[in-house]
Amino acid sequence: QVHLVESGGGLVQAGGSLRLSCVVSGRTFANYAMGWFRQAPGKERELVAGISWSGHGTYYADSVKGRFTISRDNAKTTVYLQMNSLKPEDTAVYLCAAPPLSLPFTGVTPQLPYETWGQGTQVIVSS
Repeated sequence: QVHLVESGGGLVQAGGSLRLSCVVSGRTFANYAMGWFRQAPGKERELVAGISWSGHGTYYADSVKGRFTISRDNAKTTVYLQMNSLKPEDTAVYLCAAPPLSLPFTGVTPQLPYETWGQGTQVIVSS
């Protein structure tokens, strides 16, 4: 069974930085793309960033391009989201997600389906 555990959220002032981590267990981490989503109150869940299984391909939502960086450490089975120049509109619960076991070795696009989610970590950006 796949488990995803996020950490690193918190309260930060606008312009500040946070680094989120997501530790994955229960699958061959290195074979799968990973994604970071966020969900703000009253809004739909949105894909913020994704990284391919090889780490060479990444995707970013327009709203975070140039400010957020996704990366992975296969030895630690961990995916990271470095968030810089944070804005109040970045306030949300951030969740990491993994695609189905049937979809290894994929690139990353907004259309990639995700099947397994972590519990989320809260990020609050004050103005």
